[in-house]
Amino acid sequence: MSLDLFAGIPVTDYAAARPWYERLFGGEPSFLPNDVEAVWKVADHRYVYIVQDPERAGNALVLSFVDDLDARVAAVAERGITPAKREEYDGVAKVIFRDAEGNEISFGGPA
Repeated sequence: MSLDLFAGIPVTDYAAARPWYERLFGGEPSFLPNDVEAVWKVADHRYVYIVQDPERAGNALVLSFVDDLDARVAAVAERGITPAKREEYDGVAKVIFRDAEGNEISFGGPA
């Protein structure tokens, strides 16, 4: 049995938010279901999407684990986005990015 995972991030203004997410994920969306939603494939059967939903904007928490955390953070930084915070736990690190509305999109991996 397969499972596709879609993690949603509500934003107030889709058109204003989309360029930031393109820089965060390193490119155009994988597909556009409608006028106020963009979806990025981040791994097989795993997707992150933004959707215009002003009443819920700013409250998302999304964490993805990656093989090479430092390389991922460096690539995002090269596209002009710097992390808001880095946390370290027992051998694991979490790097937090926040969009203009306060949605938290994090990457984790070996410290």
